[in-house]
Amino acid sequence: QVQLVESGGGLVQAGGSLRLSCAASGRTFSVSAKAWFRQAPGKEREFVAAISWRADKIYYAGSVKGRFAISRDNAKNTVYLSMNSMKPEDTAVYFCAADPTTVPGYSPDEYSYWGQGTQVTVSS
Repeated sequence: QVQLVESGGGLVQAGGSLRLSCAASGRTFSVSAKAWFRQAPGKEREFVAAISWRADKIYYAGSVKGRFAISRDNAKNTVYLSMNSMKPEDTAVYFCAADPTTVPGYSPDEYSYWGQGTQVTVSS
């Protein structure tokens, strides 16, 4: 099993920045692809960004491309999401996900392990 714990969420004004972290523990050697998803109240969970083990495959949702950046430190078993120029529509619970697959996917169904989520609120 793999445990994922997110941190770094909070309240920020529009135009501001936050950096989320997701620390993995347990059988971390078994996971390769990592991703961030988010879910706003009353909406489905949506893809934000994903990264492969070697960071040679990085994908972003169109709504965050150019503003958010995903990165990882494999020595620390941690993946990050740097969020800049934030907008009120970025408000959501942000979830970290991981999977043994080598090619990161866009669907929540493609990930085996999930964190509990961290709340991000952007005020206008």
